[in-house]
Amino acid sequence: MSETLTGTSTAAQIPEYPMPRTPACPFAPPEQALALNRSAPLNRVRIWDGSTPWLITGYQEYKTLMADPRVSVNDHLPGFPDWNEGMRAIKDARPKSVFTTDGEEHSRYRRMLTKPFTFKRVAALRPGIQAITDEHIDRMLAGPRPVDLVEALALPIPTLMISDMLGVPYEDHEFFHKHATLNVDRFATREQAAEGRSTLARYLIELLKRKLDEPAEDLATDLAERVRAGELDMREAAQLGTGVLIAGHETSANMIGLGTLVLLRNPEQWALLRESDDPRLVASAVEELLRYLGIIQNGQRRVATADIEIGGVTIEAGDGLIFDLSAANWDERAWQAPDRLDLTRPAAHHLGFGFGPHQCVGQQLARAELQIVFETLVRRVPTLRLAIPFEDVEFKHDRLAYGVYALPVAW
Repeated sequence: MSETLTGTSTAAQIPEYPMPRTPACPFAPPEQALALNRSAPLNRVRIWDGSTPWLITGYQEYKTLMADPRVSVNDHLPGFPDWNEGMRAIKDARPKSVFTTDGEEHSRYRRMLTKPFTFKRVAALRPGIQAITDEHIDRMLAGPRPVDLVEALALPIPTLMISDMLGVPYEDHEFFHKHATLNVDRFATREQAAEGRSTLARYLIELLKRKLDEPAEDLATDLAERVRAGELDMREAAQLGTGVLIAGHETSANMIGLGTLVLLRNPEQWALLRESDDPRLVASAVEELLRYLGIIQNGQRRVATADIEIGGVTIEAGDGLIFDLSAANWDERAWQAPDRLDLTRPAAHHLGFGFGPHQCVGQQLARAELQIVFETLVRRVPTLRLAIPFEDVEFKHDRLAYGVYALPVAW
């Protein structure tokens, strides 16, 4: 891997990544990442193992490289910038999946997951999402105050939906949350990552075996049938199911909690959403929240398979790449006043779901959940307020997915 640096940087000047957020504005990307982007859209950074991959913070460069077939998600290739020791330790034991393959191999896996997440299928789920949301808000309103919005609303709604779509009994959601969390802990050791992976894999394999004998209308049954047909082996199917389950609840849950907090901190935007009955504003608000809030806070990881000229630098074959979607979504070259939350902003071209062939397969479900939750929350609990000082909110700085651990609220 090339160690060529940009500008006049020396090895001692390469910044560490990930970078800390500014306590005064925990919603913003790290100021150091924004400062790097102002000077150049690509810069070298140093990660946990001492390697120095490229950090991509430019919006246009992000889109260009994410769509480039010379950029690979295969974490077995030399130079791939692993998230942490735990991820590196388990990758040889982990079967291939939609998350670690490129080209036609990736497309084959992706086609196996698209059926439940089409726009038409998700539209049919909206009444169910609305009913679940109303049920949890009913329970929240009837209970004691203050209440933790994460526990009462943000976590159970996406967990219920993705568990139902996959065919996992909801009573197992605490088990799943515990072991899935080990896979998104920024500081997970190899032992912790291995425990989380193997425990989830064993559970999914047993679930898939049951679906072979007791089929239902769910994704686990679809995957089990593909195992029966010889298109997948059992470990591959379990890996796909595990990935969908983790991705399907972790990101949406964090967006609900963090999104509610940022709306409460911007009361004029909360009022705008509360006082409107226009579904187009609700849709616009969700896109702007997805732009403004960077949930994937440790970058999407890739590796170059050939030399690439972009942004005034040469990425060499074998160079690691880290795509910081949070900084790219605040790129001043692409957005006017990106540090201002504006629910009327046309932000549908944000990078919150990634870009290119690996763009989030479940984005329509996530949009539906967020639109329904935020619209229902501002309508039914219009006087919602934070029940603790803002300075006491504990943010997930130690996770790969950003959010809040708890959000005590009252009304």
